[in-house]
Amino acid sequence: MNVYDSDKMFDILSENGYSSINNPEDADLVILNTCHIREKAGEKVYSDLGRIRKIKTNKNLRGKEMFIVVAGCVAQAEGEEIIKRAPFVDIVVGPQTYHKLPQLLKSVKKSIAPEIEISFPTEEKFDFLPKNNTHNRELSSFLTVQEGCDKFCTFCVVPYTRGSEYSRPVRDIVAEAKLLVSGGAKEIVLLGQNVNAYHGLANNGSEVGLDYVINCIADIEELDRIRFTTSHPRDMNKNLIKIFGSQKKLMPLMHLPVQSGSDKILKHMNRGHTIKDYKEIIYSLKMVRPEISFSSDFIVGYPGETDSDFDYTINLIQEIKFSQAFSFMYSPRPGTPASINNDQVAEKIKKNRLQELQKILNEERLNFNASFIGKKLNILLEKVTDSKSEFIGKSEYLQPVKVKCNQNLLGQTFNVFVESIDSNCLNARSLN
Repeated sequence: MNVYDSDKMFDILSENGYSSINNPEDADLVILNTCHIREKAGEKVYSDLGRIRKIKTNKNLRGKEMFIVVAGCVAQAEGEEIIKRAPFVDIVVGPQTYHKLPQLLKSVKKSIAPEIEISFPTEEKFDFLPKNNTHNRELSSFLTVQEGCDKFCTFCVVPYTRGSEYSRPVRDIVAEAKLLVSGGAKEIVLLGQNVNAYHGLANNGSEVGLDYVINCIADIEELDRIRFTTSHPRDMNKNLIKIFGSQKKLMPLMHLPVQSGSDKILKHMNRGHTIKDYKEIIYSLKMVRPEISFSSDFIVGYPGETDSDFDYTINLIQEIKFSQAFSFMYSPRPGTPASINNDQVAEKIKKNRLQELQKILNEERLNFNASFIGKKLNILLEKVTDSKSEFIGKSEYLQPVKVKCNQNLLGQTFNVFVESIDSNCLNARSLN
């Protein structure tokens, strides 16, 4: 979603005379679009700001201006604290108000005082964003359909930084999807903090779910692939499960974060689902689409997690056999209930558990990849390798696939024959 938001900020600023450059030393404006989901990401902001400060100081000494903006979730969460720690920052703007960047820039140029805009305005920001984003020529493009979260998991800052759940109207989503496809997109990834909680309005004014949106954009003829992320188990309804069996443009990979394999920990996390609920969703999806695979998120060392709780997580991984996963040590986020829990797990225990969990997850990923050796696999060919002799494609399961083929196949979906695997990708030959 930060990639999507960064693209939108570029769209806004390009309409106001700015263009993108790669070298910050030559920039008139530098924006750090930030994440607050883990402590490491938040602290990296201040490290980067220290580096950019030197560039700004050198420019100022030469009589040139540079404006620094901190945007995103760290901006939303810390606000004035950013100015206190980094008084050379000119603008702090949250993820719900970045559409105001042009007017904030005008204001800060007239005044030496920084601007802070981290409100949750009643107006809908999507109404104020530019309707063209033709600079984005990616074969795989992101499209935000839902923002915010009402779940209030005890470890998570998203409800405080992104606000309550909001779903965009179907008409706007389809219009943006068509624009992305006209710019060359062959794959669209629908985004949301809880994307399967989508409950937007159809053209007739009725409220519809994510399955309706998927079918609508699937009607775009030149679009080959559809994905969505990130989903919450509580919002996996029957219609969304059924569409995996009927809509072939929807890729057979479901990202469904579970966080823990222990019902006790899930309850303390306020996840609102049990492991039984989670497994029922998994097996229901397998019933309608047998070839489907699953990815997930895991947090180890949540306050109060015992060895037995951790073992339940390992057991779940070994039963489901995830094709890929993201795993992290629990990171206390200020203002969340879990951060003030007295039963914190020692860092050494967290590290040991994470190493064990990631070892098993990596083995499962390699086993999944190895299962395709000697089989056909459909890929979207995306780019040429550094050697210029091979190309990299992406499978339906998000695996990178290296293949020798004709250059005119770039941007196309076609079948390959998988011959071998290495640690990072599949090696294949074209069947075209």
